[in-house]
Amino acid sequence: MRDWTHVAGGNTGRDLSRLRPEAVFTLAFGSSVGAPAAVCIPVTCTHAEEGESGMGDFLLTGGCNCGSVRFEVAEPLVAASYCHCRRCQRRSGAAASPNAHPAPGTFRIVAGKDRLRIWKPEDGGEKWFCGDCGSSLFGFNPNHAEPIGIRMGTFDHDPGIRPSVRQFVADAAPWEPIPDDGLPRHAESGHHAG
Repeated sequence: MRDWTHVAGGNTGRDLSRLRPEAVFTLAFGSSVGAPAAVCIPVTCTHAEEGESGMGDFLLTGGCNCGSVRFEVAEPLVAASYCHCRRCQRRSGAAASPNAHPAPGTFRIVAGKDRLRIWKPEDGGEKWFCGDCGSSLFGFNPNHAEPIGIRMGTFDHDPGIRPSVRQFVADAAPWEPIPDDGLPRHAESGHHAG
């Protein structure tokens, strides 16, 4: 019997038994008064039976420091970028945050769904992290062409892609100059919804 419950933590899960296995579903989370009813993250609705990989031959894996949260990406990543915004500096403790962007429907949480926590600033995308160890795992911003940004340091092995753009360079940390690496630079966001 397959279990088609979605990936939300806490009491936000709901039964998705009527969806087809190959369907893509969303995680819905409540929001403040006057805001849309839910903020959604597209993830794959498949759930592997014991002994099945559930994802095909290509598989990237990763997770948090304590091992509570694990994820998989079923296809090669489509893009990667560096973000130099102040929020990413504070979130990561570094001058820039490298993020990899999966194709729609190829990213899924496979363990620790109940350990995930979220911070959603009013003027930015969601920041998802492990509630046990605090590891920053991925972000979601529906205003971006590639709405999911997986923190590249959370992959178990080389993800096979390199950042190809730098964004929010107007906010770059003064204590670490941006390297002269030839990558395109954007004063603000380099993402544009399609």
